[in-house]
Amino acid sequence: MRPTRPEFVPDPSLSRAEMESLQREVAAAADFSDDLSFEPASVSLATESLVPADDRPLVAGVDQAFLDDHAVSAVVVLRGGEVVERAHAVSELSIPYIPGLLSFREGGPILDAVAELDCEPDLFVFDGSGRIHFRQAGLATHMGVVLDTPAIGVAKSLLCGEPRESVDERPEGWQTPVVAADGVEPRAGVDGDGFAETVVGYAYQSRQYPNSMKINPLYVSPGHRVSAETTVELVARLGGEYKLPEPTRLADSYADEVKRDY
Repeated sequence: MRPTRPEFVPDPSLSRAEMESLQREVAAAADFSDDLSFEPASVSLATESLVPADDRPLVAGVDQAFLDDHAVSAVVVLRGGEVVERAHAVSELSIPYIPGLLSFREGGPILDAVAELDCEPDLFVFDGSGRIHFRQAGLATHMGVVLDTPAIGVAKSLLCGEPRESVDERPEGWQTPVVAADGVEPRAGVDGDGFAETVVGYAYQSRQYPNSMKINPLYVSPGHRVSAETTVELVARLGGEYKLPEPTRLADSYADEVKRDY
């Protein structure tokens, strides 16, 4: 699978100002509404479902491991609960981690792994933010726009934005919107008055210990061609026995496997 919008491929040689400018262009090109080739209700990990297995979408989880100055990028593609393809790439890293500019460090290596896929996923689930980002162009948004494929960002911590309710000690299944109020920049010519109250994602309590509420929520947000509300529905449908959605959990495990072999 190759980039559909190569003009947006992250270039780590750019200056910081140029990177931020490109992110604003990516955000302006992003579609934060539902433009899916499948019904969200068709997404399920269950063996038995009202939707036949062949009619379920291909969902790709993407994650990375790191080895010295290299990234091990892994993609695991599921149809329902079945793994149909795995691909990986080991790529040299060009720049250090800079908050808010993650896609310029990790985006190229991810695209290297995606290029190894034979199939074309209907949805990508990334370990990182989407619209919950200073310029509305987190890793999931940047990669989603480059590939022009529906994409979701699933982050373990909140980069910016403001949850409408406290996230402390919440039961499994709880969710609250994250609005743009705290640190999310409006898109020039796209976002109008009242943007501060725009829902850019959700805090979602995917798992919790019943007698000791200590697991923090996930922060899920649309990357491209999916709305914030549908994003949290899809993440819930992709949940397995663990905190992370199953596609990214499997990608994380595969990345570690490749790292050990490498």
